[in-house]
Amino acid sequence: MVNIFISRHGQDVDNANGILNGHRNEPLTDLGRQQAKDVAAKMFDAGFRFYTHGQDYTSGDGVATEEGTILSAIYSSPLQRALHTARIFADVLKVGSSNAGEVELLDDLIERDFGIMTGLPTSSITAICGEDNILPTDKISYFLYPEGAETFPQLIDRAKRLFAHIDDLTNHLPPDSSILLVTHGDFGKMLYAAYYDIPWEVVLRQFHFGNSEVLLLSKDSSSDKAHVFETQQFNS
Repeated sequence: MVNIFISRHGQDVDNANGILNGHRNEPLTDLGRQQAKDVAAKMFDAGFRFYTHGQDYTSGDGVATEEGTILSAIYSSPLQRALHTARIFADVLKVGSSNAGEVELLDDLIERDFGIMTGLPTSSITAICGEDNILPTDKISYFLYPEGAETFPQLIDRAKRLFAHIDDLTNHLPPDSSILLVTHGDFGKMLYAAYYDIPWEVVLRQFHFGNSEVLLLSKDSSSDKAHVFETQQFNS
């Protein structure tokens, strides 16, 4: 499998207001757009580039492949907070013509379905779910089995299905190629858990996946070194 970089979307309106978003489709805030621009700039400075389909980036197109990372594709969740974040990354990192750097949608990158918790305040999690049905961490509390919500084992199954699909999409690329997935907090962590075969409970406690932060999934990267780029967080 290719190397996979995973980013969470920038802060959206629900994040800023302390609302559980799930499949809600609110836009990025000004801060969220800036978070995405800041991380994209860090990636650019570190040598990341996104090349156009069909562009020969090995023969003088302005990309030093020996010193940086070529992103062969950027895929996004269909929700606008992720798609806008992905487009900001693509715009900053693209190489070539003005129509370069198209973001492709993958439905399986969508956030966890929050069920009855969708649209409720984050402060209501314990009262509604009960202490026996949450997993608290230093940053946030994860609800486990509310009515209508996807469970974390179900997200693991979706992540494995997505990896199989990505294998099909990228099987024409060299094995050391890289792609970027722009997704969401809960599902991003389950992608990490599924790739490294780590119990979901461990990953939920292992690290915080903040807005616009970037993780790496690679056979050459240790599972205990999650983050590639981090941001200063102002919300959960």
